[in-house]
Amino acid sequence: MLIRKSAGADFAGIWAIINDAAHAYRGVIPADRWHEPYMRASELLKEIASGVVFWVAEDDGSLLGVMGIQDKGDVALVRHAYVAPDAQRLGVGTKLLHHVEELTDKPILIGTWADASWAVDFYQRNGFTVVPPSEKERLLHKYWSIPERQVETSVVLADERWMDSRG
Repeated sequence: MLIRKSAGADFAGIWAIINDAAHAYRGVIPADRWHEPYMRASELLKEIASGVVFWVAEDDGSLLGVMGIQDKGDVALVRHAYVAPDAQRLGVGTKLLHHVEELTDKPILIGTWADASWAVDFYQRNGFTVVPPSEKERLLHKYWSIPERQVETSVVLADERWMDSRG
């Protein structure tokens, strides 16, 4: 498996992985936050334009997973981490996460749906800690541009560097 920075030609594959993998959210996240497709192509273009740099996991020319990282000044955000359904539980997400972690020396924050227990568990297994609710709201308002309803229904996880900086 190769981890590489995405190229323009990867756009359709990235978009497909995000929307295929996001079907796991259907019936789990609040119904008012689910829509089909989960992410429109225009939203993905907007994320790229806002500085999300995507990395892909590839095997024999097929994209297996995608994970973005976004520099936000004093922290980096892991954004839009998805693995193709038929490649899940094979270590793809872990390899992508470890790769993007090595790209920065800044503290890393990750936002995800509170009810997506598999995602929260994945990040916790990889050394991230759920921040307290009061801190979650501050962080989501400071570093993300998401609707208030999404703030209410999300969690933020932080790496050891961020946790250590808070004492």
